[in-house]
Amino acid sequence: MKRINIGSGSIWEDKVGYSRAVKTGNIIEIAGTTAVENGEIVGIKDPYIQTKFILEKISAVLKKLGSGMEDVTRTRIYVTDIDNWEQIGCAHAEFFKDIKPVATMVEVSSLIDKDLLVEIEVTAYVI
Repeated sequence: MKRINIGSGSIWEDKVGYSRAVKTGNIIEIAGTTAVENGEIVGIKDPYIQTKFILEKISAVLKKLGSGMEDVTRTRIYVTDIDNWEQIGCAHAEFFKDIKPVATMVEVSSLIDKDLLVEIEVTAYVI
């Protein structure tokens, strides 16, 4: 099976040893994605904006791999405050209302930066 790694250009990918996304056969795995662009956090204090931005980033990576959001079979959402679930869920539904992948949302004590409220991983299956 051919393996395709997609990087984001982050210096952390080489330092830590990971890829933004990996496609192996029909399966695409996208690493935990946060609302960071050019080193700046997007949507500080706004979980809805962060979630929407993250899902747009994920959509762009899927497109690079010849896929799309319609191929997503699982989302994993890590949040720093579970009380924000409705705002996060609303943004998630904008992308997945009709697709309905399996989804998990869990509260974590923190993410890599205190201003990050949401981190999302996805799995997609391409036919």
